[in-house]
Amino acid sequence: MMIDLSRLESGDAENARCYVIHDQSILLNAELQVPSLPAFLLRQHPDYHFLGWLNGEPCYVCELARHELDDGSLQPVPQRHMLAGGLDEAGFSMFSRALQFLSWQKNHRYCSRCGSPTEAHGKELCMQCPQCGYTQYPRITPCIITLVTRGEYALLGQSARFPNGMFSCLAGFMEAGESAEQALVREVREETGVEVGQLSYLGSQSWPFPHSLMLAFHADYASGDIVIDDDEIVAADWFHYQSLPKIPPRGSIARTLIESWITGLESKD
Repeated sequence: MMIDLSRLESGDAENARCYVIHDQSILLNAELQVPSLPAFLLRQHPDYHFLGWLNGEPCYVCELARHELDDGSLQPVPQRHMLAGGLDEAGFSMFSRALQFLSWQKNHRYCSRCGSPTEAHGKELCMQCPQCGYTQYPRITPCIITLVTRGEYALLGQSARFPNGMFSCLAGFMEAGESAEQALVREVREETGVEVGQLSYLGSQSWPFPHSLMLAFHADYASGDIVIDDDEIVAADWFHYQSLPKIPPRGSIARTLIESWITGLESKD
């Protein structure tokens, strides 16, 4: 499946995917798929917002409270279930776009320049102020995430927010004026006291909790002993690749970092 964000909303399509969101859940049909609905019912409706195209089908998003087409067949599925094989990569990216749009829309009901109520733009995914004309696009916050490794060992940390004792790669938000590489070095040092050496970029992932873009790196250990900050990180340790703790689910870029490192080690054997 492929996402196409270059094509505008069209009147030609017969069916459309409808991402119905409620609190921390997405509503799916009996086959646990995003429901497909007649496109003409969604097109031009003020409560259904066009997101783009997925596999040649237009996609829309709507809050459950404003969803008029529910016949009772949809069931709520927690958002994080989508990471555990609930959607493929392209489907998860569109799902992320849907979540981020609704989150941003709720937080930008008023113009940040003059304070007037904003309105949804007729053609673009943005909110516009009818008073002063200022246009606000969805917020995207860049973050770094890195797997620091030392031979067959990886540095993993545990946040108080993680469920059931899970450990993951170190991550943090970029600050104004920083490059991704500078943010990585700073975050690892602040959270664990460790200094890193050579960095290599792996890839990125849109992360809708609530509006992040994760930039993923591998980093070689350079020096330092683990001293946790006891704020963002409550525990950290070096783990052998054959004796890892509970780690993030497949579909997350943290899991991709860990699995790509293990693949590299095993290919050398």
